[in-house]
Amino acid sequence: MNTEYGLEQCRTFLNAQWQSAGKAAAAAEAGVPRRAVTISRQTGSGAHSVAEKLAAFLQTRSPKGACPWTVFDRNLVEKVLEDHNLPQRLAQFMPEDRVSEIADTMDELFGLHPPSWTLVHQTTDTILRLAELGNVILIGRGATVITSKLDYVFHVRLVGSLERRAKHIQEMDHLSKKAAMDRIRREDRGRKRYLKRYFDTDLDDQMLYHLVINTDLVPYEEAARIIADAVLERT
Repeated sequence: MNTEYGLEQCRTFLNAQWQSAGKAAAAAEAGVPRRAVTISRQTGSGAHSVAEKLAAFLQTRSPKGACPWTVFDRNLVEKVLEDHNLPQRLAQFMPEDRVSEIADTMDELFGLHPPSWTLVHQTTDTILRLAELGNVILIGRGATVITSKLDYVFHVRLVGSLERRAKHIQEMDHLSKKAAMDRIRREDRGRKRYLKRYFDTDLDDQMLYHLVINTDLVPYEEAARIIADAVLERT
């Protein structure tokens, strides 16, 4: 997802929220629940595909005039930068699969970006604000842990075998099998390190999630439908 599209998606969502603020208040008084979803994933398990299908399912079951369900994935970085008036160049320093702590510290010493803890704090602030607005699907970046105290947020983990996930990456990004395997191992390690370093949490702890789905066995559309049913049934 490119930066221009990511920012436009953010603005569309926020504009819709602002325009429907009065409706949101009326909905709250009428007992219409607020909802949000977080998706934690292994690389190549189809998180973005599932999230987009989930947003579509939830939108069809939302009250007329409700704010559109919106997925925040790669565009979440752009939203953080916009919220905190940070330069776009900082996006390169904000991946979950961040390089070693030594390299991170060196970058900070030479003034290439603010301290990582500052960036994570700002990301956390944006995630909480989006969750509070509702009708959002937040992928990665510790969103599961950050929103764990909000009882209206539903948490999902997507997993799959290395072989099947590598095949998905190969097809999506036209990579060799070796390159796909290398990317999966690198990104999965990075996400585990990110959660452990900044939130002292094990990404694979199944107690973090309401639902864990193996996308080897459950097609993306079925996974999205299962999640949508669970979200709506729960509230």
